[in-house]
Amino acid sequence: MMDVYMQLVLMILGSLVSQREPLRVFGEEKKIVQISAGYNHSCAITVDGELYMWGKNTSGQLGLGKRAPNIVPLPTKVEYLDGINIKMAALGSEHTVAISDGGEAFSWGMGVSGRLGHGHESSILGFFSSSSEYTPRLIKDLEGIKVKYVAAGLLSSACTDENGSVLVFGERGIENLRLKEMSDVTRPSLITELPYSKEVACGGYHTCVLTNSGELYTWGSNENGCLGIGSSDVIHLPEQVQGPFLKSSVSQVSCGWKHTAAISEGRVFTWGWGGSNGTFSEDGHSSSGQLGHGSDVDYISPTRVCFGEDVKALQVSCGFNHTGAILEYT
Repeated sequence: MMDVYMQLVLMILGSLVSQREPLRVFGEEKKIVQISAGYNHSCAITVDGELYMWGKNTSGQLGLGKRAPNIVPLPTKVEYLDGINIKMAALGSEHTVAISDGGEAFSWGMGVSGRLGHGHESSILGFFSSSSEYTPRLIKDLEGIKVKYVAAGLLSSACTDENGSVLVFGERGIENLRLKEMSDVTRPSLITELPYSKEVACGGYHTCVLTNSGELYTWGSNENGCLGIGSSDVIHLPEQVQGPFLKSSVSQVSCGWKHTAAISEGRVFTWGWGGSNGTFSEDGHSSSGQLGHGSDVDYISPTRVCFGEDVKALQVSCGFNHTGAILEYT
């Protein structure tokens, strides 16, 4: 987790005014240690463990209560978490998951597909009867488990605990797995087929797990080759991503909607959807080029992004259809 003790400069992605240049969101009065962005909402965590959120709030994803407006253009403290020191937050399309310094896990926002982990049941027609949580709610099934890392995707969420175990919840996160011990997609389910794990990332319909030894495992729909296994076949069990990672360990992974990025020995690798055949390409919403290989074609195996030999990647992050990296010139 990167310490941004300096004045934080963020792009406000509000629906009221479109900003084409970075704007300062926090000044010197707040020291920020972590930021995260979802599809239409953002958050920042202060050095004191306070959580501030802003952006779209139509499903309660900001955790500000049921009476909060649908659009919150300025960072607003989540008062419902007063007295709780927030360590990390992950933002999905319309939901948020956060953990405290004591390892408690909270979630709020859109509850459809079971992505919040609260056991929302579906109706006889197959729709989930409970829609949204407008304030942070403790994930009861994770009580007694010290959660260390959380991730939020389009329709699913995941976390790792202090023992290196991986738990997933949500429709696409579990439905893509054929594990006999999993029966309820709306509650956290343990994946026993993985080695000791430290980090997890959720995309649109795929999930990646980084083990303590630097191995990368993945599963899911594999649209446009986003799993990086050399094919576009759907994978229902965690499978190790090989290629260049057989010779060098992975230190970080991030998932976009249908593309993935990872860092190995200071080098950035990307794969999956290049943009040319994206769902939104026809109406002008596909950015193309999110893999950074100079084209908009898909890559089904991890492929290195060329920045030069004197560059070391420190962090990489995937958005819906774009990618960013922090680089150090050596």
